[in-house]
Amino acid sequence: MSYKAFRFFNHNAKGRDFVVGDIHGHFFAFEKLLWQVDFDPQKDRVFSVGDLIDRGPESERAIEFLNYDWFHAIRGNHEQMLLDSAANNQISKNWTTFNGGDWWQNIPTHLHHRIRNVIGKLPLAMEVSTGKGRIGIVHADIPTGMSWQNFISQLDYDQDVIDQALWSRTRFKQIQMMGRTQPISGIDMIIFGHTPVHKPVRESNIVYIDTGAAYPKDRGLGTLTMLEIEPQMKLHQIKTDLKAGYTVKTQSLRPAAETFMPA
Repeated sequence: MSYKAFRFFNHNAKGRDFVVGDIHGHFFAFEKLLWQVDFDPQKDRVFSVGDLIDRGPESERAIEFLNYDWFHAIRGNHEQMLLDSAANNQISKNWTTFNGGDWWQNIPTHLHHRIRNVIGKLPLAMEVSTGKGRIGIVHADIPTGMSWQNFISQLDYDQDVIDQALWSRTRFKQIQMMGRTQPISGIDMIIFGHTPVHKPVRESNIVYIDTGAAYPKDRGLGTLTMLEIEPQMKLHQIKTDLKAGYTVKTQSLRPAAETFMPA
């Protein structure tokens, strides 16, 4: 089967849909959050913005969740580093030494090929049909001024577009400096991860939901966010500091003007 950089998901008429931020190996906290929202794997679905791995305590469990029918993930920059490390010793050293990939050296080597094979199949973007419109999911960014349709059509061949999808913070920096950014045309809402924020940022038709689960000791971060997108817009959050105990919070997703705080 050939690689597909984009996947589309039909409307879930029977259950709920959620989009979870960067998990970064905090799968126990993720399971606790699912339990708190009374998640039903028979009819509910979870979509991940990527960065399932690195920095947290249970990165090797990514392969477990990627085997569940109800769990769908895109590729983040940390998954990309894992894939690139196979052919480049310098990337491998940088990833395992400075970017949270040390867990890779602590698992049985026979699992390496299996994990790379599964992660290598993850798309770079997804679109989910909901009762309130079409929602796109991308790890990091979409080139400024590019429509959703042009973006997904170029993911199969344009390395610059791929790099922006995995690594860019250009749009977020624009929001920080100017307090606004232009909407992404051709889609009702886009959900990004990648950039840690103290609380979810909603600006125009864009939402950032990486609330720094990878950094449980950092003040203002250390939270895993899951955004319910079907049947209603609602935020569910849990702290990832195991020693401090997990605290779960649920709230509505507020309008853009109320959620943006310049850094």
